[in-house]
Amino acid sequence: MKSNIKHRNFSKGALVLVVALTLQSCFVAKDYERPNLETETEALYRTDNLPTDSLSIANVSWKTLFTDQYLQDYIEEGLQNNMDVRSALQQIISAEAYAKQGKAGYFPTLSVGPNYTHQEYSANSQFGSIFSGGLDTYDVTANLSWEADIWGKIRSNKRATQAAYLQSVAGHQAVKTQLVSSIANTYYNLLALDAQLEITKQTIETREIGVETIKALKDAGQVTQVAVDQNIAQYNSARALQVDLEVAIFKTENTLSILLGKAPQNFERSSLNIQKINEEITVGVPSTLLSNRPDVMAAEFALIQNFELTNVANSSFYPSLTLTASGGLQSLELDNLFNTNSLFATVVGGLTQPLFNQRKLKTQKEVALANQESALLNFKKTLLVAGSEVSNALYSYNAETKKFEFRKNEVEALRKAEANSEELLKNGYANYLDLLTARQSALSAELNVIDSKLQQLVSIVDLYEALGGGWR
Repeated sequence: MKSNIKHRNFSKGALVLVVALTLQSCFVAKDYERPNLETETEALYRTDNLPTDSLSIANVSWKTLFTDQYLQDYIEEGLQNNMDVRSALQQIISAEAYAKQGKAGYFPTLSVGPNYTHQEYSANSQFGSIFSGGLDTYDVTANLSWEADIWGKIRSNKRATQAAYLQSVAGHQAVKTQLVSSIANTYYNLLALDAQLEITKQTIETREIGVETIKALKDAGQVTQVAVDQNIAQYNSARALQVDLEVAIFKTENTLSILLGKAPQNFERSSLNIQKINEEITVGVPSTLLSNRPDVMAAEFALIQNFELTNVANSSFYPSLTLTASGGLQSLELDNLFNTNSLFATVVGGLTQPLFNQRKLKTQKEVALANQESALLNFKKTLLVAGSEVSNALYSYNAETKKFEFRKNEVEALRKAEANSEELLKNGYANYLDLLTARQSALSAELNVIDSKLQQLVSIVDLYEALGGGWR
């Protein structure tokens, strides 16, 4: 008789297990497919010279792109010490913990613990008359529970946590890309300010000599005191410009200090005139942004996460199969607890179909679908913004390259005009106002050449960042 009961129990248990394993293939959850982005990527860069291959400057390491050793050292230091990079790394660690938890969803839960129970019965109750009003129970019980992933809910939740982890990794890469760009632009800005300061100092020396010259011409009766005063004013204007540039250098060094995660200080650096980008400027086809731009990748991982959470919400409408088991030792006497006669075991298989749940499941699905659509729109918007940034940076680079040549020609012409005006004034053939105008125009032009050179470098750095370079 006992043998038949054990056989029936074993058969039922085996049947439940077979059913659970068989139903594993009945997934309600769908697999993610990247949405069609042909419309979003068509003419994304807004240029007639459309790229025909996937080669992009973004695939070049920043160590190769930037040849200035000082800049390389500062970028390396910033990637190690910058607070935003370190904070993003902690977010990765947090997301990784959730991803590990998602992978553990397939495993059963198991708990073990000793228990002591004292029950005091009424003397007039059924058990009170038997146990003289009280009962002590001692047990050591292990409880095991396992849910079969019939509809793919656990799998989808696992994929959602993995997508969240990859989103945090992409976020960390985006911070690195922005940091590399910020350090490079700040460094180049320092070099430009140094060059402008040097030009201004040379101008101050020239104008100081010019003041003495105009005083001599006044003594000779060739000019009036007005000319002397105008030259002195122009000299002091250059001195004021020097102060402004020194303040700008001081503040820019402080900005670089923050980027490097260190206290404000002076930084060693090279000069602007030796800066050059040797790599060929290539942008690749627009679709490369999907694998190069960290923020675009992060936006797609957010879409994947919300897609999988929609799968989870859909799966919640279907019945769940749960197997629970408990076993251990139980005795009325503590001395007999660790005895073979104290062993017990229970196995329960249950199939639960949700019917009424205060609309929670329907709300969960509606919210999941709305979040998924919002994530899709954000993904497309992020891609459009990325393309716009590439387009702007590429156009700016081409424009600054052209403008730089014009600026150099302008400086050359104005320096000649300044020299000729000064010579003519000494010989009494020109007005002192012509000289003042030529001097001021020449200084502005030289400062503009430096700014144009800076903008060339900045536009390359911006293009590098826009294409997703810097995190490799």
